[in-house]
Amino acid sequence: MASVMNSPAATRPAAGSDGGRKARPNIDALGIDLAAPRQPPAILDGLDSDEEAHDVASPRSPDAAVLSPPYWIISGSAPQRSHSSLSVDSVPPAITLRDNDTNEHSDRNNACWAKSVEVVDYTIVNGSATNIGAFVVWSVQVETLSGSYMTVRKRYSEFDELRWQLIQSFPSFEGAVPPLPPKSIISRFRPRFLEKRRAGLQYFLNCIMLNPEFSGSPVLRSFLFS
Repeated sequence: MASVMNSPAATRPAAGSDGGRKARPNIDALGIDLAAPRQPPAILDGLDSDEEAHDVASPRSPDAAVLSPPYWIISGSAPQRSHSSLSVDSVPPAITLRDNDTNEHSDRNNACWAKSVEVVDYTIVNGSATNIGAFVVWSVQVETLSGSYMTVRKRYSEFDELRWQLIQSFPSFEGAVPPLPPKSIISRFRPRFLEKRRAGLQYFLNCIMLNPEFSGSPVLRSFLFS
């Protein structure tokens, strides 16, 4: 039998026949099938360190800042402490003291014209040999701010009248008018009783004449100069 040599053309299957290898036009040069569905690559797979993972991590979304506590959010400027504003009107006025020895007085204190008041002495005036109708006259010495002195003589009944008129003229300041020393029919001429009365009348006059509410009143002026 004669042997027949196969030629390359005879052994190569015809194009389009099923006997040959199927053509893969979607395969690239690296052998990757371009028609196959591709999966998104895992970005973090294969990373060796946390630093590389941090480099490729996506930036934080705006929703992440909303879930954070407000004191973790760093603003653009440094936080400033809020200073409370103090109103000048809310500050209480300063306390002022008055010295009668100086020439600087407020308008209210200008009514004070006396520096000191003292009941220096008393005199028993006898009505008769049996002391019937006897009474006591009190010597009052007043030192003014200008340095001058004046002396007046008053009976206890006149002190009583002064106190009553002050209460009538200044009902809102009745508490500032001190009581007079008590009366005594039996001991009214005894030295010990008279000394206590003298100290009580002197205290009464100091509370009245050195008080700017009373020192310029017509009631006090009438008591001193009538």
